[in-house]
Amino acid sequence: MFGSTKQCSCKMLIQIQHKLKQLIAKQTTRACSLKFKHDLSDSLEERKYENEQYDETDSEITFRFKDLTTKLCEPEQLRTKPDVTDLKFGHYFTDHMLKIFYHSKLGGWQRPVIIPFENISLHPAAKVLHYAVELFEGLKAYRGVDDKIRVFRPDLNMGRMNKSALSSGLPTFDGHELIKCINRLVEVDQEWVPHSESSSLYIRPTLIGIDGTLGVQQSESALLYVIICPVGSYFNGNDDSVSLLADPAYTRAWPGGCGDKKLGSNYGPTIRVHNRAIQKGRQQVLWLYGPNHEITEMGTMNMFVAYRNEFGEKVLATPPLSGLILPGITRQSILQLCEQWKDVRVEQRTITMDDVIKWQKAGRLLEMFGSGTACIVTPINSIEYLGEIINIPTIEHKEPLYLKVRESLHAIQYGHIKHPWAQTID
Repeated sequence: MFGSTKQCSCKMLIQIQHKLKQLIAKQTTRACSLKFKHDLSDSLEERKYENEQYDETDSEITFRFKDLTTKLCEPEQLRTKPDVTDLKFGHYFTDHMLKIFYHSKLGGWQRPVIIPFENISLHPAAKVLHYAVELFEGLKAYRGVDDKIRVFRPDLNMGRMNKSALSSGLPTFDGHELIKCINRLVEVDQEWVPHSESSSLYIRPTLIGIDGTLGVQQSESALLYVIICPVGSYFNGNDDSVSLLADPAYTRAWPGGCGDKKLGSNYGPTIRVHNRAIQKGRQQVLWLYGPNHEITEMGTMNMFVAYRNEFGEKVLATPPLSGLILPGITRQSILQLCEQWKDVRVEQRTITMDDVIKWQKAGRLLEMFGSGTACIVTPINSIEYLGEIINIPTIEHKEPLYLKVRESLHAIQYGHIKHPWAQTID
């Protein structure tokens, strides 16, 4: 009896110690996270957007950069680097990749490793293959005019990635630790970062469920990996404006769904609609929602509309973060830049196709453009909607807003101006 009581007391003591360790780790992680964000920018606008979009989701049990090991390619494994003029989006990959396994039965996250680029081996019953238990992110590294390499706002990508993980039954992690691991991967393959301001290095972190069991359940095993590739223009070198097909018969996302998460399952079903747009001579899809035909996204991009209101004020509007659209990093950056400039009224509001038609007929519609990591800013010239063509005068202005936005982001990303959004890899 005494032995049993002593054993229970020891067990209780161990549990209390474990909870204390978790609490200390949690407070430390959050303190570090808050300091990191504060260092990036002291502006109230920055914190407002971060609080609006991202909660603290860094895991108390995570992998650590200090445990990272690197295995470099043998000389015969090195790949031939393409000429910058031949770059196609997502076609050429660098020599190395980052891999981090998660196994709940082994205590969670394992040690991160950088290894030569390789194929992934999966169990035929892996959850990613049967239930689309998968998410990804997209960010870029740029070689600046000073030859330094900069990554654009990776902290926001990490916050969004953890949000996606929570919604998919996948493990979360400390985003700052992954940023450091990614920076190391870019350092290893730094010669793959193009020496050109028309190109960049695309970074694709991916997290997949790899349990070898059937059943729609929380993943007990997962693989987080990062691959990187030099890229040129998203539209095959064509930076001209694009035309859209807006067909209310197709819906990309709905309330209570996962349209605001970066999950692979959001993208596969859009391919057939994109193909229909191509068949009709349009280049992208303008996704609508609901009986009022609300504008949500353009292809895989966020949407912006510039117009003059009834008082003659110039307004830049974009759909609100209502759960129907992805909280884009470039979207947030555009809103913050335009609010700082104060030469245009910024609104996050519902925009319907009736609004667009009304503004266009009244001569008050100025511009429409999409934004995203891959394309940055893409102007729109026309929309096919219910059998009619709506012409958009985006590129007809002498000093269009989309061009000012694009050039400002370009200046930040390539180091023409010093800015906290562009984090240098030392």
